[in-house]
Amino acid sequence: MAVAFGRVLRGAGLRVPLDSVVTFVQCLDAVGITDRNRVYWAAHTAMVRRPEDREAFNVAFAVFWDRLSAGEDPDAISEETMTLAVDDSDDAGDGTSDEKEPSVTLRFSAVETLRTKDFSEYSTDELAEAQRLMQRLRFAGSPRRSLRQTASRRRGASVDVRRTVRTSFAHLGEPVRREWREPSERLRRLVVLLDVSGSMEPYARAFLRFMHAAMVGRQRVEAFTLGTRLTRITRELSHRDPDKALARTSQQVADWSGGTRIGECLRAFNDRWGVRGMARGAIVVVLSDGWDRGNPDVLSEQMRRLQRVAHRVVWVNPLKVTPGYAPLARGMAAALPHVDAFVEGHSLDALEQLTRVIHDDRELVRG
Repeated sequence: MAVAFGRVLRGAGLRVPLDSVVTFVQCLDAVGITDRNRVYWAAHTAMVRRPEDREAFNVAFAVFWDRLSAGEDPDAISEETMTLAVDDSDDAGDGTSDEKEPSVTLRFSAVETLRTKDFSEYSTDELAEAQRLMQRLRFAGSPRRSLRQTASRRRGASVDVRRTVRTSFAHLGEPVRREWREPSERLRRLVVLLDVSGSMEPYARAFLRFMHAAMVGRQRVEAFTLGTRLTRITRELSHRDPDKALARTSQQVADWSGGTRIGECLRAFNDRWGVRGMARGAIVVVLSDGWDRGNPDVLSEQMRRLQRVAHRVVWVNPLKVTPGYAPLARGMAAALPHVDAFVEGHSLDALEQLTRVIHDDRELVRG
């Protein structure tokens, strides 16, 4: 609340430094937020620094308090523009004054609302806004040691003979200082498998944008769709323009909103790409609700093969957030014993949690 109101005041032209916001927070901790008069004077004391700012403050507080009293979340304000029109003109020559009520125009963004809103309820415009927010997420996985050597200052590492000889030329050929080297680190490959069956259609649109954000946000990302067949869409999603990338992907995926045979698709992935190298040491993310028309034994076997070679397998199920949810679907029940993390995926907040799971090996979430 304090941060949001501070942004509103800045939009009205008041100078509100960070220490004023901190003071207001401390005042609210003492007086609470239920009494309008107490909140007003707490804000006035902390944030009004010049007498000429009082009128603008009064108008901004009235509008802000009305929204707060109506039950709206004040922290949902992420951007605002305020136009303050106050009639400060002198009285007219005939002794009369034309008094006008101060007017305030505010624009409130729905960013915070989108963060918790279910993807199945998104409009087309909200999906575009969500994609912009997804591009801010960090998709880097945990690093792994590479065979490539790099210079090191740590004594006790391997001696870099070539650099040691080269630096000795400055000392008449005497190796006065030894140079060291050690294995470098590189990011693990991220492999994303998206279920595009009919039951996943409300979420697949958002997940496809999530995959594009991961693709343009880091290197070494591979993308596939799971349906009645396996389709590789890495090249289509690699275009930096999201509209062109999604258009090319939709042309490539012929089984969108059809049936799904996750087990058979995973078998094709393991045989052609996964076990042969792509999934080895990688972080594999499966985006699926677990509804599968295929043989659950096949799915269980292929998930076991995948887990053996992958660094970690993360399963993202948008239905996990449903109250009373249990992984009773045949596909989900068959796959769950072979995943390292089972997380939600119904909203932006859930995807942000997923990025933390991808980044931190220690943050494993079981169902």
